[in-house]
Amino acid sequence: MAFRTSFNGSHFSVNDFLLELLFIFQRLDWLGVLDISLVTLIFFGLLYLVRDTQATLLLRGVIFIAVFIALFANLVELPAFSWLLRTVLPAIIFAIPVIFAPEIRRALERIGRAGTFFRVSRQPTNAETQKTIQAIATAVGRLAAHQHGALIVIERFDPLDEYIHSGVLLHSAVTPELLIQIFYPNTPLHDGAVVISENRIVAAACVMPLSSSGILARAPERKMGLRHRAALGISEVTDAIAIVVSEETGSISIAHAGRIIRRIDAQRLENILHAFYQPEEATAGNFFQRHFPHLFRSKDE
Repeated sequence: MAFRTSFNGSHFSVNDFLLELLFIFQRLDWLGVLDISLVTLIFFGLLYLVRDTQATLLLRGVIFIAVFIALFANLVELPAFSWLLRTVLPAIIFAIPVIFAPEIRRALERIGRAGTFFRVSRQPTNAETQKTIQAIATAVGRLAAHQHGALIVIERFDPLDEYIHSGVLLHSAVTPELLIQIFYPNTPLHDGAVVISENRIVAAACVMPLSSSGILARAPERKMGLRHRAALGISEVTDAIAIVVSEETGSISIAHAGRIIRRIDAQRLENILHAFYQPEEATAGNFFQRHFPHLFRSKDE
């Protein structure tokens, strides 16, 4: 027995719906498959470009509502509702670039940087990387013990040239002594971020974008200032790793992909950095979250 329901006096059955689907599949040819594949690819590309941003959930919600409304309007005859959709849809389309302006800009920047994947650069050896990680962990541990504030940003795939040029160029080897000296209170370079690229300290006193996500404002302690906002900000606009030492509490935090992990020690920091630089570096973010899920759950504690 077919299940039948009624919408405003018009009857709709599941059998009718299945027959409609069967009719659609019977008319489907290779051009139709190509058409659907292109639309799917566009939606996938949009979701991929805004991944790890606040727009991800918003865009998914918009897509879900649009698909639901389109199916509902086609399956049920609702003249007034259909007229409202036709009237409001153009305004919604024009509003999307305004709502997603930061994400669209970021996506275009990523597309423009596509050629940077093919640039010729010196690839650091595994031994150099291990030495850099140990130097960073040692320096951060000492800075935390003395409650000296610090912000260290490690470049990964997205170039940080824009932020590097806002500071003082150094191009020095990564050593604990140099990092400790840079962030010693009241020294010329202590106020700002150190950028590390290809196992070299490229620049110090760099200006980073501040986050406006509100994650830090929701934290119970609320003892996090501009360094933590800058760490979150750079992790939201690039794939860089940002390490923060609080000047007030001496606690160590690490930010990546718009998430911040707080209250970790130097040994755990070293383990996390090692996780990023495993052979499967292309999926280091997933590796990070898969091996340290409890750290993500503590981000708003």
